[in-house]
Amino acid sequence: MLFNYKYSGNTSVSNDANGTAMSFAPDALRDPTFFVGKLNRKIAFREAISALHDVVVSDLRFKPKDKTEYKVWAAEQEKIWLGEYMAGFQIGEVKARIEEVRNELKQIYQEKNRFLGPFNRAKSNYFDYLYKNDRDAWIVLDPVITVHPDELFFECFSQDESSYGKLSCNYNVFTEINEFKCGTTNIDYSAALYGEFQKIRGYKDTSFKIDPSGFESKTSGEELYKEVKIDLPDSWVRGFLQVSAAMTLPATVFELHPMDIFSLCQYLRRFKENNGPRALRFILEPGKAVRLVIEPWYETLTFSRSIYTGSEEKTIRIWGRRRLMILERLIPIAKSFKVVLLGSGLPSFFMADLGDMTFTLGLSGWTNNDWSRAGNFDLMAPRGPVDLVTKQQVFGALKDTWFSSADDLAKKLNLTSAIVSTALTAYTQAGRVVYDLKQGVYRVRELSGEPLDFNALRFSSEQERLAHDFLTHDRVKIETRIHSDILEIKGKVKGKSETFSTFAAIDKDQRLIDGICDCSFYQINKLKKGPCEHILASRMKLQAGIVQPVFN
Repeated sequence: MLFNYKYSGNTSVSNDANGTAMSFAPDALRDPTFFVGKLNRKIAFREAISALHDVVVSDLRFKPKDKTEYKVWAAEQEKIWLGEYMAGFQIGEVKARIEEVRNELKQIYQEKNRFLGPFNRAKSNYFDYLYKNDRDAWIVLDPVITVHPDELFFECFSQDESSYGKLSCNYNVFTEINEFKCGTTNIDYSAALYGEFQKIRGYKDTSFKIDPSGFESKTSGEELYKEVKIDLPDSWVRGFLQVSAAMTLPATVFELHPMDIFSLCQYLRRFKENNGPRALRFILEPGKAVRLVIEPWYETLTFSRSIYTGSEEKTIRIWGRRRLMILERLIPIAKSFKVVLLGSGLPSFFMADLGDMTFTLGLSGWTNNDWSRAGNFDLMAPRGPVDLVTKQQVFGALKDTWFSSADDLAKKLNLTSAIVSTALTAYTQAGRVVYDLKQGVYRVRELSGEPLDFNALRFSSEQERLAHDFLTHDRVKIETRIHSDILEIKGKVKGKSETFSTFAAIDKDQRLIDGICDCSFYQINKLKKGPCEHILASRMKLQAGIVQPVFN
């Protein structure tokens, strides 16, 4: 998916003995969004924005060593070794010939190095230059930044698309706020900027500016504008959409003391597992300290400062724990960490309370299970038939205040919470709304300046496409009942060679909270990768019938 950016100049940072001035160049192709102020909490902001950078550069995918050159060298050496071995059985003339060939090869290698040496050095210098001056040639580093009436927040994705980072700053982080305009934009954020962030000091004034001059009309100097076209993979876009959908799902929530996170990070730094299992097992008992079992050593850490206040005893396992090292830098400045677990093998969120800032780290089920391809959590979010006029009405009401809860919008518009939640989910999946996990509200956040390509993103997964096909060919039969405020759907889905029996449980907010199917996809994954096409088809059949459940 091609994104066009146009920056007025470049992001710049100037440092001197008295202060630091940071000026971000926003995307001039989008609606004007700007902010001008001075940093109040300088050190905390430095550490938080640096942790956000750690998310961007994170890539824990397995990278096999490139052994091409070694194999070529080994093949050549094998010929020489074989010749030497055979020479032991030959006359002296053959030995002399082998020595002559060896000398010829040696000269060839020397000539090759003489000609290729300067080329290799130049190539190395070129890529070093790109790394330092044009990081976009290496990774997509331009974060999404949103200005709201109550806060400013940055969002980004890791290189392996398994980690999501968000830094929210309320306006107490700044002083002398001169001007701002709400909206969302991309900022020119070069890799060199990370080094400049490290120069922020508590005794130096630090100004922070998303440059409003980038949107001024100019009749000359157009060469100052830098146009950038980045072909982002659909997975990057879908990943952002999946994160917001996952945030709205039912979860287990508890808090950890910063020293508990320190104990976990210290243990992971001290020990490196050679084989599995590699999970973290949270043992949660009401009124007792949170316990953590680290596999495969089965070492138990008891977090005496952190008491689980939930009502049910639970054991939840999560994977991809090395990504938690991103939080290490936040430990000295964090008041607490809120942990949000969707379930075993499902995404998790770790929210660092930094006072006037909140850093959210969202992790997919495990490192190789990125947010886009294997997590269909939007399929579990509220769904239902809502007409276009109602959707636009809900979005318009949200945009009037920039952020609001579904219940408040429902009261304001005289609609049910289920209809409002479904409409907001639709805009979340369209990249126009994001869910704020800390405050429990929806916020306007236009992921792109132009509408997203519907054809590219129409079906977020193969399961949704197959479910749509089942409905199109009328292969789904369902029956429903309401039990303990839960809508239960039993279905029969006719496949090519067999019929699958399904069960789905929908709560008052139209969220899928449980599901069962006898297909192989469900038997292998349960709901860890979202519902299978048969469960989804049963739920969509209910919506297609425009049946509104009534809860007693």
